[in-house]
Amino acid sequence: MKKTSNARALYELFSSMRFAISLLTILAIASVIGTVLKQNEPYNAYLNQFGPFWFPIFEKLGLYAVYNVGWFLAILCFLVLSTSACILRQSKPMLREMRAFKEHARETSLRLFKLHAEASADRAPTRAAAEAYLARSGFRARTLERDDGVLIAAKRGSWSRVGYFFAHGALVVICVGGLLDGNLPLRMQMWLGGKQATQADQLIADIPAQSRLAEDNWSYRGNIFIPEGKSSGVAVLREGDGVLLQELPFDVSLQKFHIEHYETGQPKRFASDIIVTDKRSGKSEVRTIDVNKPFETHGVTLYQASFDDGGSRLKLRVRNLATGRDAPSEITGIVGERGDLKGPGYAYSVEFTGFRAINVETMGEAPAARGGLAGLQDRLGSGARDPAHKNQRNIGPSFTYKLRDSAGQAIEFMNYMLPVEQDGRWFLLAGIREDAAEGFRYLRIPLDEDGRVDTWYAVRQRLLDKTTQATLAKRFAKRASGGAENATLRLEETSLRTLQLFSDKGFESLGAFIDKTIPKAEQERAAGIFLQVLEGIVWEAVLMAREDAGQPALEASPARAQYARDVLKAVGDAFHYNAPLILQLDSYEQVQATVLQATRSPGKKWVFLGSLLLTLGVFAMLYVRERRLFLLLRRDGSALLAMSANRVSLDVEQEFLRHRDALLGSKPAAGDLAS
Repeated sequence: MKKTSNARALYELFSSMRFAISLLTILAIASVIGTVLKQNEPYNAYLNQFGPFWFPIFEKLGLYAVYNVGWFLAILCFLVLSTSACILRQSKPMLREMRAFKEHARETSLRLFKLHAEASADRAPTRAAAEAYLARSGFRARTLERDDGVLIAAKRGSWSRVGYFFAHGALVVICVGGLLDGNLPLRMQMWLGGKQATQADQLIADIPAQSRLAEDNWSYRGNIFIPEGKSSGVAVLREGDGVLLQELPFDVSLQKFHIEHYETGQPKRFASDIIVTDKRSGKSEVRTIDVNKPFETHGVTLYQASFDDGGSRLKLRVRNLATGRDAPSEITGIVGERGDLKGPGYAYSVEFTGFRAINVETMGEAPAARGGLAGLQDRLGSGARDPAHKNQRNIGPSFTYKLRDSAGQAIEFMNYMLPVEQDGRWFLLAGIREDAAEGFRYLRIPLDEDGRVDTWYAVRQRLLDKTTQATLAKRFAKRASGGAENATLRLEETSLRTLQLFSDKGFESLGAFIDKTIPKAEQERAAGIFLQVLEGIVWEAVLMAREDAGQPALEASPARAQYARDVLKAVGDAFHYNAPLILQLDSYEQVQATVLQATRSPGKKWVFLGSLLLTLGVFAMLYVRERRLFLLLRRDGSALLAMSANRVSLDVEQEFLRHRDALLGSKPAAGDLAS
């Protein structure tokens, strides 16, 4: 007996509205997360966004694909079952209530109605007159002769209760549609059909059969990547950190990709001219797919999702950072392909991962130089841009690549083709990161007044080459001392020692030397002197590089002194650029690619149907009122009129007054209640 009562209580809880509302609240919160957090992105993107601490937590919770995660689908299933049980549980009493006229209502009960009135025998209507009036007023009535008289029970608007079934049924239908369009069919295939995700970085031909889904798969959402002039008949479905391949019943060829930009460089419009060819019949259809203008064929809807590089051809210069070995060589690369890169002091496998012809970036001004220890600290690190004075602008083409060593360890790079202007000075940006969870750190290489970056490489060679350091120290000492022999020798020795310290690990080794050998009170002054010495040596290296290139000498000026400081800072930053070479983009031949989203969603019609039912249900519950009118014709000829409604309002009270005046006359007896 106790088990039966417990089961009954559990069923009542499961089929109650409060349980369904609780589930619906959880789904609403999850849907907000799914709206705010972009779904089904590569895991590296989430790792960059949230970092190594929160990334695995959100991954375990399934927030990167919240609409397809198991707990979300389970809640949907429970909501369907709970709401269905609630409808079944309430159907019988509600249908009984809709059919009932309540002709057995007692007089004492009718007197308790808020809206009721009484009339004496001279004003009471006859039975026939009352029934005729109710029929004209749209009421359905049932008459019962009782001991205390004749009770006419009438009702109108009972079908408003249908709104309950429509609204709750709509919730079930929408959830079923969500399950059909969600990941549940795919989960069933993976659980029962032996399907499993595979690594994303594979050729399509190499993807195994257990990672391929048949054309008749009834629900999916994947991306089709198509370069210009090529075609594809498969969509890629992202599953966790891997992918599944969905075979399509047609091939899609990209004739031309169109893209328009705003003045800032942001995409304004992009569209694809495509040819869709049926794999069985061979019939083709030409279409243009634009954003928010999808195309449906074979039960699959194609959306313009985004765009990417389709294999642009890059012409690159290889700049060797190894001391004394900067002899630029040229190579070509194709985005999406790999190759070998070997030269003096390096041997790598290079992977060209991306190219963008337009980059709209938030730029800041170059940080102002400071003296002393503060200036030395400014020169430590990656040369990242100052966060102050930001503005957005297009800074031209960029490309990304990876250098992978023989052990398989890869470093990722992002280099810009054109220099960028910061605070009136021009720099070439070369980005690097060792971990995908990090942002790029940029080496900012200054351009000389002729707009050339080669001077920086030439100066860097001479600063780090031990065979030229003594010459640079001697030239600087002679110029700075004014020719005095004793002063020149002392300054030459100090300059050479400073340059040797700097050539070890840059400002890091120089700062360690100051901290170790110089008292705290003198460190600020000493750091300023060391920086002045280094800037002077850099200027001598600039002059030496021009002499060796057969160019005329330069006169010192504030702008050229600033250039020397920028060169020194970039040389110091290059110690943190953990690669022996830089690839510099000379020219490119761009190939565009479109990314279309292919969606088969059989649940879409169910969702539309559910939305229609929900609209009708809400309309019925809010705007259709059920009214019940009771007229008791007593044996003594007097009458009692009572009215009830599912929602009492001013309109209902006014309606009761009209019925009272029509049935009982305009002057109710003393003691009548009408409000």
